[in-house]
Amino acid sequence: MTWTQLQSDLAETGYIASDDLAMALFLAIRLERPLLLEGAAGVGKTQIAKTLSELYETKLIRLQCYEGLDAASAIYEWNYQRQLLSIRAAAETESSADEIEDRIFSEKYLLARPLLEAIRQSERPVLLIDEIDRADEEFEAYLLEILSDFQISIPELGTIKAKTTPIVILTANGTRDLSDALRRRCLYSFVDYPDRKTELSILQKRHPHLDQELARQIIGFVQDLRKEDLEKKPGIAETLDWAAALAGLGVNDLTEDPVQLQASLVCLLKTEADSLAVPTEVAQRLAGRAA
Repeated sequence: MTWTQLQSDLAETGYIASDDLAMALFLAIRLERPLLLEGAAGVGKTQIAKTLSELYETKLIRLQCYEGLDAASAIYEWNYQRQLLSIRAAAETESSADEIEDRIFSEKYLLARPLLEAIRQSERPVLLIDEIDRADEEFEAYLLEILSDFQISIPELGTIKAKTTPIVILTANGTRDLSDALRRRCLYSFVDYPDRKTELSILQKRHPHLDQELARQIIGFVQDLRKEDLEKKPGIAETLDWAAALAGLGVNDLTEDPVQLQASLVCLLKTEADSLAVPTEVAQRLAGRAA
């Protein structure tokens, strides 16, 4: 396997990766290092993990980060209800306190959350730690042992090492600065919006039956739309949604029905401010330029 072969394999599944990104993915997989992907929302960072999972026919384990995320939600927690039932049952026997403690703090009573689940897999999974910059800085400390040694320390059980090293993809949208300690443990790649040619290739892969001229107009429209002053620039997923909507509406040319074109922009514009920022005349200007 070479990085260009990986790039070709990704393209076969519909993901068009730049040379830099393909190389970063290749090295992360080959060196068994986590890969941190930064870039705006909608550029396809999360999709990379999904595509790798599909490509390697392996399990995708996703940890969606958010403010307040803690170890109990991300790594593991004890099944307290089951432990309590076991203690009550033991009360009817002559079990000693040590015997009860050993029993209820065994793996049988452990609830695995995404990070523990990932290192327990016998076949190498893809672990997606999505939007790590939304989690608190304290949570990053929990990650360091996993990202560097692929192991988790549980006080009652000791250290659990990974059966296989997961392919780890972390994504960040720039919500806050990440720690140097986290960055040092990862390879890094910045994922930008695709250029016109790349995005057209993505669209043709995902919608192979779409009229080629319409596909070219769609990409031209979206690429220019991103240059407008918008709160939420449309990502690749929005482009694909819009293409599917236009095909379903029977649109063959973006300039043929201004009313329908304007109405279809609900697929691309996600806030009221952005909807107001792209009135009919602006949409027509962009459509005319794309035609």
